[in-house]
Amino acid sequence: MSIAENIAAVRMQIARAAAAAGRDPGEIQLCAATKMNDAQAVRQAIAAGVDCCGENRVQELVEKQRQDAYRGAPVHFIGHLQTNKVRQVVGKVDLIQSVDSLRLLQAIDAEAARQGIRQDILLEVNTGREESKSGFYSEDIPAVLEVLPNFSHIFLRGLMTIPPVCQEPEDSKEFFLEICRLSVDIGRKKYDNVSVDILSMGMSGDYAEAIACGSTMIRLGTAIFGSRNYGKSHQE
Repeated sequence: MSIAENIAAVRMQIARAAAAAGRDPGEIQLCAATKMNDAQAVRQAIAAGVDCCGENRVQELVEKQRQDAYRGAPVHFIGHLQTNKVRQVVGKVDLIQSVDSLRLLQAIDAEAARQGIRQDILLEVNTGREESKSGFYSEDIPAVLEVLPNFSHIFLRGLMTIPPVCQEPEDSKEFFLEICRLSVDIGRKKYDNVSVDILSMGMSGDYAEAIACGSTMIRLGTAIFGSRNYGKSHQE
């Protein structure tokens, strides 16, 4: 199937999942996870109507921007961001989804201040408490929100999570629901620089479950582009 056909199939699945949850499918944004896909593939995905593109690697982001690959769609950074690469990302993307530490928050705010802009971000939550993954634990989020007013060049749009790999997609729901409950708690309080309107959760194997739990943005790679050829990438 072509990229356009894959996206059409995904849209149908989004509509079914939203209907089952009593939701409007228009509430759910489709983010194409473009890691290891070239500029031509990205352009095809945009032409087929994805809502945004998400890049995992700074080097790929810079190269594809040089090639004007993202024209026509917002671009997000969705991978682990090192503080020494913040300058290459802040102001170059519409949203940084993977803010996982206070140190990174400080670096993003400083760079945004230098550029005279305000950078939209999501906080990444490590719902599975996995040592191999970055992100805040849920109980750390209130303390982060208390210090956000100190970062006047950052605006928090919501939360992102990558749950543990589960044997059954249904098993991922507990992690998605944790994010949903956390967002409700945040919404009850009035914080400066905060508007939790994005819950970025759900990937190719579990996006229907994420939608059932309140996701407003799903990040799909394989379902759109097909399986990635990691061996070929490493050889190149």
